[in-house]
Amino acid sequence: MIRCICVDDEPKALDVIRIHVKQVPQLEVLDYFTDPILAIEFLMHHPIDLIFLDINMPELTGLNLLDKLAQRPLVVFTTAYSEYAVDSYDYQAVDYLLKPIVFNRFLRSVLRAEEQMKNQSKPNGYEDFIFLKDGYKQIKVQIESIDFVQSDGNYLDVHTDQETIITRMNFRDLSRKLPSSFIRIHNSYIVNLAKVERIEGSQICIKETKLSLGPNYRQAVLERLKIK
Repeated sequence: MIRCICVDDEPKALDVIRIHVKQVPQLEVLDYFTDPILAIEFLMHHPIDLIFLDINMPELTGLNLLDKLAQRPLVVFTTAYSEYAVDSYDYQAVDYLLKPIVFNRFLRSVLRAEEQMKNQSKPNGYEDFIFLKDGYKQIKVQIESIDFVQSDGNYLDVHTDQETIITRMNFRDLSRKLPSSFIRIHNSYIVNLAKVERIEGSQICIKETKLSLGPNYRQAVLERLKIK
């Protein structure tokens, strides 16, 4: 099952997607939004696999919305303007649907997303490792060895089971290289859920380290850990 949401400022465009969704049993639509701000608030508390996202919205474009997410789901862009197609590739979109959206193209997008989800053990087509720049060095890091990542100004402290690597990077860029087992728990932390040993009140415990669990992230984290 593909958990998704749909965001478009035009209610009629969402009505078309609703009709198509009824013919695709592998889609589970959690909600529809005409307000992108409300969509962002929803995404802070509900993990999803895919977002059908309009690009040209007046208050906040679809591209702006994605820029505000610490961890992006797969995205299928929907728009009436073909000139946005080039921008969509910069965001590694699954597909780009031009309105009016016909069912056959909609279904093809879903199948593409499904295929990418099957390969999510390797983030965005990468191998099981990433290279992080530390000064003049490029350090190979096995993704499964990462415990958590801490933001420190313009740098990230990547804590692994062997060492801590300081790299000049932001959460958005690093998240593109990490699988869905990594989730943001605080404005300053991304953790590997596989390494979480326990939760003590508002703290996530990984080995001997206790990390703050931000109130805005708590519900999403508990859902991912299957804690009621």
